[in-house]
Parts: sequence; structure tokens; C-alpha cells
Amino acid sequence: MIAVLEWVSATMPAVALRRSATLYMFVNAGHILAIGLLVGAILPLDLRLAGCFRKVPAEIIAPFLSRAAGIGLAAAVVTGFCLFSVRAVEYAANPAFLAKLALIGFGLLNLLAVHLGQGWKTLLTTGLIRPRLRFSAALSAATWTAALLAGRWIGFL
Repeated sequence: MIAVLEWVSATMPAVALRRSATLYMFVNAGHILAIGLLVGAILPLDLRLAGCFRKVPAEIIAPFLSRAAGIGLAAAVVTGFCLFSVRAVEYAANPAFLAKLALIGFGLLNLLAVHLGQGWKTLLTTGLIRPRLRFSAALSAATWTAALLAGRWIGFL
């Protein structure tokens, strides 16, 4: 496993990021913006689905916020991998980084369960929010918030 991590750290993008503080700054800023888009879209959606902001029609905002969160997630994964590649061996040993990865994995599993489940289809067609979808939304809000906190924790370990 260490050989793979060392290979990742030796790739051209990783070397370029280590050599250029400006490039690193832009990738880091892109990561922060991507996380902002992800969390900025997913939290209002999760809160609405969990029962807050009842005057806002969930079936109207859900597709837009879900897509925006998906774009933020994709950009965060790409920029996050670039940042990881700079010090892959060190990050792989960081408990906060490992917690962040586990939380992201759990968040993705929850996302799949929501989008493949009947509750999401019911929401989009009828506007009805089933109890299981409410629970998944609350779980999603907690999971992505915890992943954000774990990401901030990385620098302190």
C-alpha cells in the first residue's frame, strides 16, 4: 500500500503542486469552493426534507439542490485527490483523514439509498416526504457536517 501512496505522491500533478505555492493555493481554493457548494446545497435540502422550511416546495428545490451538491461533491473529490497526492503517505496515516474518508463513504451510501429508494421518486412525483426519507436527510446533514469537521481536523493532527 505504501508503494501505491508513494507512486501517487510522485505523479506529475503532485510534484507540480509541491513545486508551486500558487498552483497549490488555487487547487486548495477550488477545494474550499467545491465543499462550499456541496454543503451549501446539501444542508438546505436535508433540512427541508427533515421537516424544516415547510413553506418551500421540496419537489421543486430538491432536483436543483441535489444536482448542485453533486457538482460540488465531484469537484471536491477531484481537488481533494490532488491535495492528497502532495503528501499521500502522511495523509493515509492521519486519523482525521481516515475519518473524513469513512464519513464521505457513508454519505455516499446514504445518497445512493435515497436516490435509488422509493422515497425520492415519491417526493419528485407527489411532493410527499416519507418518514424514511426524513430520517435519511437528517442523517445526511449530520454526516456531511461531520465530514467537513473531520477535514478541518486533518491539519491539527
